[in-house]
Amino acid sequence: MIGHALETLCRGLRLLIGILMAVLAVPVGMQVISRYTDIIPVYLWTEELATFIFVWVVMIGSMVAVWDRTHFDVHVMPDATTPFWTMVQNGLVMVLILIFGLLFAWFGIEYAEFGYIQNSVMMRANLLVTYISVPIAGLVWSLFASYRLYEVIDHYRQEKAALS
Repeated sequence: MIGHALETLCRGLRLLIGILMAVLAVPVGMQVISRYTDIIPVYLWTEELATFIFVWVVMIGSMVAVWDRTHFDVHVMPDATTPFWTMVQNGLVMVLILIFGLLFAWFGIEYAEFGYIQNSVMMRANLLVTYISVPIAGLVWSLFASYRLYEVIDHYRQEKAALS
């Protein structure tokens, strides 16, 4: 049940990335056209908007990567050969992601508060719009890593029971 809800959340995040990438093409396209032609004037706000969208694309992409187990995992040791050591290796990665996610969520709140008191130069948009992505990403990393850790432990239990 929880896994299905988290998979649905991840599908929504993937859809959101697709939408943001499509929207990102507009200000970037305007920048390119204005830089190399005289068709439209140079709009400085397009650079800020592109940066805001890009930050969200990166943070949402990292959330999806945690769910897909394709992020924050560097193989520095050979793969384990026993179910126990496989659980330890995979579990350690998930625990570390969980810890860093909680740190990002906790300290990201203060970071977001700092963004709240600032406005962007060109668009005059409140920077909370981008700064809030840090604690949100940390929260989602923690949520996804917790579930993946549960899966790692459950998989080990099932393997152990099958061998008994």
